Amino acid sequence: MAYGNTPYPGGNTPYPGPPAWGAWAPPPPRPGVIPLGPLGLGEILGGAFATIGRHWKQLLGFALAVYGVALVVFGGALALAYLSVKGELHRLLDWSGESAPSSDQVVPLVATFAGVYVFGIVVLLVANAVVYASCPAVLQDAVLGRPSSIGAVWRRVRPRAWAVLGTVVITALITAVPLVLMALAFIGVVVTMIALAADGSGEWGWLILVGFLGMLATGPVAVWLWVRFSFAPAVAVFEGQGAVGALARSAQLVRGAWWRVFGIALLAFVMAAAASYLIQLVFQLLSLLPTGPASLSEQPGDSGVALTIVLTTMVFGLLTTLVGQILTSAFPQLVVALLYVDQRIRKENLAPALAEAAGLPPQQPPAAYGV
Repeated sequence: MAYGNTPYPGGNTPYPGPPAWGAWAPPPPRPGVIPLGPLGLGEILGGAFATIGRHWKQLLGFALAVYGVALVVFGGALALAYLSVKGELHRLLDWSGESAPSSDQVVPLVATFAGVYVFGIVVLLVANAVVYASCPAVLQDAVLGRPSSIGAVWRRVRPRAWAVLGTVVITALITAVPLVLMALAFIGVVVTMIALAADGSGEWGWLILVGFLGMLATGPVAVWLWVRFSFAPAVAVFEGQGAVGALARSAQLVRGAWWRVFGIALLAFVMAAAASYLIQLVFQLLSLLPTGPASLSEQPGDSGVALTIVLTTMVFGLLTTLVGQILTSAFPQLVVALLYVDQRIRKENLAPALAEAAGLPPQQPPAAYGV
């Protein structure tokens, strides 16, 4: 079921609002995780938590599979890069000359691992796009109260993944501008401090000014555009639109509710980040437990203790990274997708179409008391 392609009755009719004084209206039907009416903050957050509770296997299993594949692909690229420059890297690490290594020795290493870093960013963007597409795909069944499966989610995600990727890339490019300027300001601070300590020169101070002023100028614009385009992944999945059409449709739906969308989305990201931090803290504490008995039974400096510590740290570090990435990706996207549904209910009277799709009987119009 696509929310935007089927000509539902009343699809472009504004929401009629609450009944007049003296009239009684039944509560909106609730076939799934949310009532089919305008949503408040509690209903949006509750709907996101309920979706995770009912469909956690589909959400978490799909995200684990996607990020697991991305990790394997990036690990393979890193291993190939290491093998290609293994000799140069070992010669650089074993360097004992009095002068610094030549550019012919350093440049190939920097270029190789910079390429791997860029490749990793691309892989992460693709993985995020697939996970972002899976959240609305799961939410479709959650809102209508229907069962779901990983196979069904994949069938919905597969044809829409490239459109969602387009929206993610465009949004990432928008938000990258102030981040690059912030990095420029930070580099300016570091370079200026080094120059002042070396020869008392502050000739690089202009980097700080350019980066700071540029960040102040572009930051608010980037945030404003990010909120306007925040519905784009949900639009691409629900309505089957391409990347550009999804961005334009998102801007249309957000118009008039920018601050509400911004506040609720920001709250969702903060909640996800806090939960991710707490879970990572627990994993970090658990990673210390296996090394305790081993350190008591082995002699100091034993290679077995070192190997246990390294392997345990790597495993728990990988788990914390995966869990943190899933939380910070899935939960906010569920909240934003519910905001999309809420805006369509408020602006386009989507509730009757959802009730019809869920197989519910149509509700009777409210009647005034005494009539």
